[in-house]
Amino acid sequence: QVQLVESGGGLVQTGGSLRLSCAASGRTFNSYTMGWFRQAPGKEREFVAAISRAGISTAYSDSVKGRFTNSRDNAKNTVYLQMNSLKPEDTAVYYCAARGSAYITRARDGYEYWGQGTQVTVSS
Repeated sequence: QVQLVESGGGLVQTGGSLRLSCAASGRTFNSYTMGWFRQAPGKEREFVAAISRAGISTAYSDSVKGRFTNSRDNAKNTVYLQMNSLKPEDTAVYYCAARGSAYITRARDGYEYWGQGTQVTVSS
């Protein structure tokens, strides 16, 4: 089992940057594929990015590709989401998630563990 705690959210102007962190408990962090999802008010939780166990493979939604970068430091049990060129439509609660499979998936139900979320607000 793994516990996840996100941090790094906040208020930023359009065009600005934020870096989210997700710290995981446990000694087997490198056995989990990690994902990021977001949920805006009144909308369903949607896939943002994911990264494989060793950090070799990544996947991004079309809406963030080229602006967001997903990375991980297995020595620190932490995954990061660097968000650049932020837009008002990026405003949401951002969640990190973990799955025991070696394969990346964009499906919410493919992830067994979730953090509590961190709010990102982009002002216009």
